[in-house]
Amino acid sequence: MTKSVKVFMYLLSLLVFLTNCDDKEEYYARPENLEPAIYKQLEDRGNFKNFLALIDKAEYKNILSAAGYWTLFAPNDQAFVKYFAETGISGVDAISTETARQIVSYALVYNAFMTDRLDDYQANVGWTVDQAFKRRSAYYKGVYTGSAKIGTQVVANQHIISGNRTGNFVFTDNNNKYLPYFTQIFFAKQQLSATDYNFFYPGSNWNGNLHVANAQVVTPNIISENGVIHEIDQVILPLANIEEHLASKSEYSVFRGLFEKYMVYYQENAEATARNKVLTGSANPVYAKIYDGQLEFALNDEGFEVRGANRLNNEGQTNTYTIYAPRNEVVTNYINRVLLQHYTSLDEMPVEIIRDFLNAHMFPSAVWPSKFRQAPLKTSEQARMDPSSNVVEAKMLSNGFFYGTNKVQEANVFHTVYGKAYLDPKYSMMIRALAGYKESLNLPNVKYTLFLISDQVLTAAGFSWDTRFNYWVYTPPTGGATITGAPASVRLQRIIDQHIVPAGENQNRIYSDLTGDGIIKTFSEEYIKYNNKKVFAAGNVDRNEVVNLTGPVEASNGVVYYVDRILNFSELKVSQHIAANPNFSHFNSYLRGSTIMFDASTNDVKGTTVGTPYTYLIPTNAAIQQAVKDGLLPGTVATGVPNFNPATQTQEQRDQVARFIQYHIIAKEQVPVKDQPEDPRGYETLFQSISGNIGTVGVSYVGGQMVITDAFNRKANVIKANSNVLSNRAIIHQLDNYLRYRDN
Repeated sequence: MTKSVKVFMYLLSLLVFLTNCDDKEEYYARPENLEPAIYKQLEDRGNFKNFLALIDKAEYKNILSAAGYWTLFAPNDQAFVKYFAETGISGVDAISTETARQIVSYALVYNAFMTDRLDDYQANVGWTVDQAFKRRSAYYKGVYTGSAKIGTQVVANQHIISGNRTGNFVFTDNNNKYLPYFTQIFFAKQQLSATDYNFFYPGSNWNGNLHVANAQVVTPNIISENGVIHEIDQVILPLANIEEHLASKSEYSVFRGLFEKYMVYYQENAEATARNKVLTGSANPVYAKIYDGQLEFALNDEGFEVRGANRLNNEGQTNTYTIYAPRNEVVTNYINRVLLQHYTSLDEMPVEIIRDFLNAHMFPSAVWPSKFRQAPLKTSEQARMDPSSNVVEAKMLSNGFFYGTNKVQEANVFHTVYGKAYLDPKYSMMIRALAGYKESLNLPNVKYTLFLISDQVLTAAGFSWDTRFNYWVYTPPTGGATITGAPASVRLQRIIDQHIVPAGENQNRIYSDLTGDGIIKTFSEEYIKYNNKKVFAAGNVDRNEVVNLTGPVEASNGVVYYVDRILNFSELKVSQHIAANPNFSHFNSYLRGSTIMFDASTNDVKGTTVGTPYTYLIPTNAAIQQAVKDGLLPGTVATGVPNFNPATQTQEQRDQVARFIQYHIIAKEQVPVKDQPEDPRGYETLFQSISGNIGTVGVSYVGGQMVITDAFNRKANVIKANSNVLSNRAIIHQLDNYLRYRDN
């Protein structure tokens, strides 16, 4: 039969029986063929005497004798023989009422499930087949006594209740513990094997059928009036959750201490206090123990959720948390060697660093032993945990998989280029500015060169962070109006972008050697240059300054340098850089004389857009004179003497100047001269023909020489000595020839 059909057919026959009764006495009589309730069924079978005694002691007899819809994983008498031998308990009479309640309620699962339905997940949208390995039990811990941090004091003997969400406590959720079980169908669906099971239960024999924790199901699917019984061969006490297990193991006390000191707070809860008063008579306050809301999960949450996502009902059936807990000696060593490089104690550092260290060991998903390599990558590939050599303890817990380890997760956030600034308090301002880049800079397989700006350097450049309003402030060091908020942030981000160099934008090159000279494309697609271990951007050239470096320092995904001043962008317009260079004088004169192409009031080149990159290809004065001789620019054809004066030019000549300038500006891209040639390609210019065709030029390298090819297949060599001139989102090159466009 298909899943749950047996139970359905049974209930359907009961319904038919009742609808066919003629008088009231028969109608309300219990059907003779109805299976006995769970309690009676256990009595009749004769091999659950010890378990029945615990049911009586736990006061669950009425519950299991009355109407309901339960699944009970019932340990038989032989299971108790083993339990008594293992624990040294003389018998049922020696088991406390509280322990009896724990054993019985943890064996009891809400809703009745035959074995063919146990491995299905009760999702919000309906059943999801073969995706479940846990069910919510009737057992929950409730209020307990322990130490709580109230204000700045740790106070003993307080009433505490576990927070059941990351960063929150929901009073209506009892935080019931889950009971794990394992079916062959589920294992096959998840591509798991007996190795995964025995990793957690090395002393158990995987039979390939149905296991409940470390127990085997001896007799499945015993139908009862109020549910289903599965007979098991082990007594199962409630499994500890991650928080409880850590607390019980002194070898992880340093790791646990980081959570307890920095990631936990206690919040008095009026509803929990009122309920506890009704149940116990105590009027003392109940404090919810709540974990930091930015942790991957709360160690005491018995359910399951992915941080930032909506919590789904029953999601704990199909997923669970995973934690790698390093032993004390390796945690201490890592803290001293890595985290405390620039601090004297953990108390000094931003709590975000501690949170990131802990989160590196936490996964909001089930990481099975055979799936370590498929876990989300929080470390470099080489730093992953190895189940055979790094795991010293493996436990299946009520809310997750626990792996005690002999190494820490060497988190990307500490070992990448980002980590070099993150772990140094002298770079806190840059870390704040890098907030939007954190994820990309921590990818272990994406390489970078990063120029780090200290707080001192950023302050000297005019930047500060207003803690009252939580925004950036910029005050020009040389005088001028102060800007705040978004304008200041935009200015700073443009500067920060020029300090981030992705290798992928530079022919996969990491700049670990800045001797010689060259040009580098930064994150914002603006360019900086280097010369003999010094670097500069367009703004530095304007100020006749260079940026001195300390480094390089290697990181897992690149190198970092420490700068003594910012790489600054230029405040000048491209036309101003052209005008300042005597090698560009003829081109500059034509440009400034063209009312079609130049706005004298703003120094803007018309047809260009602020914030868009461009490449200016400026012929030498001699090449421009040749263009005059060839009739492409106004002037004396015989001598090549240019006519820059628009007042003495015809309209056709003024249009001629505009078209010439447009064809010498590559649109929407900065194309530098590179020391590592690239494949030939074409680029659009600002020029557009009469018929609407956009003019293009080709860029190629011949024997290391950058060559520009025009519409007539004419060649112009880029003169390297006068090229790669940095400007405001632009690069300027000089050509030894002019470029000729097609009119149509």
